[in-house]
Amino acid sequence: MKPRSGSKFRLTGALVAPQIRNASEERGFAVVRLLTHWPETVGSALAATCRPVKINYGRGGVGATLVLLTTGAQAPMLDMQRDAIRQRVNAVYGYNAIAKVLITQTAATGFAEGQAAFSPAPPLAPPAKSPEVQRAAAGITHSVQDTGLRLALEALAANVLVKSKGKPKGNL
Repeated sequence: MKPRSGSKFRLTGALVAPQIRNASEERGFAVVRLLTHWPETVGSALAATCRPVKINYGRGGVGATLVLLTTGAQAPMLDMQRDAIRQRVNAVYGYNAIAKVLITQTAATGFAEGQAAFSPAPPLAPPAKSPEVQRAAAGITHSVQDTGLRLALEALAANVLVKSKGKPKGNL
């Protein structure tokens, strides 16, 4: 959705794009998509075991080296897949920008800086809502005829009631 021409609102992506571009270019990533879409680039199985940390460009900007971070146990498996990784990354760039893939290892345990988490943390389970909150939410939405809408509004009302410590405050 684009903001209107006379609007003073700007999209969030437009506000942070220069900072993201500057930070990624400092690490050698001319194409930020390589970082933001790493699982789609190399596949979810490889993305779970490694991540790109830097691109070192050779003289003249040709023959760059992609540096990947992984744990020690995964390094031999990645080593066998260097060519496939290089080809997939070059497909993102649109030309043969990466000539070499360098694999660096980190310890699975040790200093905080040395630990690597390659997959995002699992989502937290939503907190259980008490029966009183469920009854209050059902009472608020009982007059809605459409079942799907009523259930959605009931879930919303329950969330609002939990956030407000279970006390209904007027009409939602």
